[in-house]
Order: sequence, then structure tokens, then C-alpha cells
Amino acid sequence: MSPWHSDLHKRKPTGGKRHPYRKRRRYERGSFPTETTLGEHRTKLDRRRGGNIKVRLVSTKWVNVSDPKTGETKKAEIIRVIKNPANVDYDRRGVITKGAILETSLGMVRVTSRPGQEGILNGILISKAE
Repeated sequence: MSPWHSDLHKRKPTGGKRHPYRKRRRYERGSFPTETTLGEHRTKLDRRRGGNIKVRLVSTKWVNVSDPKTGETKKAEIIRVIKNPANVDYDRRGVITKGAILETSLGMVRVTSRPGQEGILNGILISKAE
């Protein structure tokens, strides 16, 4: 069952209990997060509200690395996920989200895009590989 984003289950500002006056609506429905992992490049298309399409990155082994000093962007292969400050559990499982630190063939990279939402993996080089 999908997660729901409605206020029917919450309490009133006074602290009193709020009783649901209707059933759930489809527009209040959310979706589960796509946890991008290291592996073969795979995307998933999701139909969203208004017929819009959201591209979700399921797994990948490539990242677009931007060097802030030179201003160039190169495609680099991901070696491993070093750290993910979003969630301690993501650290252990190697899930890639925005802010994750990756080890690549070009050096250490911090992820700046939201791969589970945007379907692409971009990052900024934070240190060169020796």
C-alpha cells in the first residue's frame, strides 16, 4: 500500500482528536522512494499527477563529475559509496542519494543531483585521486 499524505489522522491545533469525515483520496497518495544503488544502469518511468512522467534511477555505475577548478564535466565510473549522510543504514547498503560521497576513477565526488527523483547522477569533485 502506498504512503498517504493526508491530515485526517492528525490532531486539532487545540490538541483535540480529529475524526475522519471521509475516506482517503487518490490525490493524497504518495510513493515509495527509489533507492539508487551501484550496478548496471537501470531507470524506471513513473506516471505522476497531471500525466507528468518522473524518471527514477534504480541503479547505475556512472556519474557526471564536474571539476569546480577547471569548469569541465567528465563521465566517471563509480568504484564504491564511501559515505551517505542522509541515513546511516544507506551507508551500509551503498544507497546513493543527494549529498552522498562516492569514490570514482577521477577522485572523491559529492552527489549534487537527486537520482531517485531526477533520473541522473551528477556530482562535484572534492579531491583528486593520487
